[in-house]
Amino acid sequence: MTLLSTDSNCITNVVESTEALELTLMDSSKLIYDWNVIDYEITRNPANHPHGVWFDDETLRDGLQSPSARNPTIAEKTELLSYMERLGIQKVDLGLPGAGPFHREHINAMLSHIVDNEYEIRPGAAVRTLMQDIEPLVEMQENHGIQIQASAFLGTSPIRQYTEGWTMEKLISTMEKAVSYAVENDVPVMFVTEDTTRSNPEDVKVIYQRAMELGVRRLCVCDTCGHVTPNGVKKLLHYIDEEVIKDGGYHRSEIEVNWHGHQDRGLGVANNIAAVEAGADVIHGTALGVGERAGNAPLDQTLVNLKLMGVIDNDLTLLDEYTRTANKYIEVPLPRNYPVFGEDAFETGTGVHASAVIKAMRKGDDWLADRVYSGVPAGDFGLKQVIRIGHMAGRSNIIWWLEQNGYDATEDLVSHLFDVAKSQRRNMLDSEVETAVHQYLSQ
Repeated sequence: MTLLSTDSNCITNVVESTEALELTLMDSSKLIYDWNVIDYEITRNPANHPHGVWFDDETLRDGLQSPSARNPTIAEKTELLSYMERLGIQKVDLGLPGAGPFHREHINAMLSHIVDNEYEIRPGAAVRTLMQDIEPLVEMQENHGIQIQASAFLGTSPIRQYTEGWTMEKLISTMEKAVSYAVENDVPVMFVTEDTTRSNPEDVKVIYQRAMELGVRRLCVCDTCGHVTPNGVKKLLHYIDEEVIKDGGYHRSEIEVNWHGHQDRGLGVANNIAAVEAGADVIHGTALGVGERAGNAPLDQTLVNLKLMGVIDNDLTLLDEYTRTANKYIEVPLPRNYPVFGEDAFETGTGVHASAVIKAMRKGDDWLADRVYSGVPAGDFGLKQVIRIGHMAGRSNIIWWLEQNGYDATEDLVSHLFDVAKSQRRNMLDSEVETAVHQYLSQ
């Protein structure tokens, strides 16, 4: 390269830019040894599946069953819908029409929004296996000119059967009446067995196979009580594939298998990933894991992990906005240390850690800065690394903060802020650092 100036700063800048470019082009495996590399085939044979990995956002139905959730307005729900559409989420549960006129009003408004804006996201609604729950969907389909998936649910576990005084004969009879009515009226059915992860294999087999005989082509396997582990997910879904679908005389590609998980053991995301690995076609979840008890499987964290695993290629730069909007409208908590989207997720105050991030930033290498002390690259999700000042901070934290906020990082000012920082019991807010700087400069 020929330099047109011998100015030392110019030379330094060129050298640093060249080094950054070389680093960017470097094989990342030379900087990060990845033990997460999957040594088995995670991509599925398209011949065995109706489509690739899809997602069903349950925030506006199952999520709102959270004891602490606020039911958003129609305008707020349509805004959340717009985020789902832009994030490439394929399916959405709009609510429970059988819960009354208020809920049907909201569902109708969202259906109009989907149709008017020509969204690709496919709407659905939860229904009990009762004809009076399905009847509103028949009317809605006719009014809006769009198919609406009926997520028809029925509890099959022995504990539920014993509690309710149900028999398998009664369950099958109930399912037959509701499913037949839906199929006859061209309402696509996803038959949902509640508490599948605690149900007897033969009961699951009998009721699913009868549902498929009636025309059902979507099955939903549920961990309703958050009971199962990743190993259990794989065993159960293998059973569904081999003993229910194939043994029933159906080709796997004819049947869409849905996985619906909960968070009672804190395994929602892990179980979602296990379901993908086991061949589930649609993964359910909610924003921030909002839902009954400990919540549903967090859809946002699921998307992040599958993106990092290379399973999906969705543009997730709006995912932060989506989670924060859900937090605002539903009033579900967003802890500061929530993975990826909590305020603390990409903030560094510890001196030695911050120093490494800052060195990467000074190289002009965002890729490096996003990974040297982070397992998740902030930039991939519309976020960035933040350096904080507090009692664990080093001088590099302070110098960087001053430079980024337009101050001359003199030795005396740095020393003053260092002393102030060490007297704190937590990281300082930017406003608190500003106050400390102004107090020093006004002396």
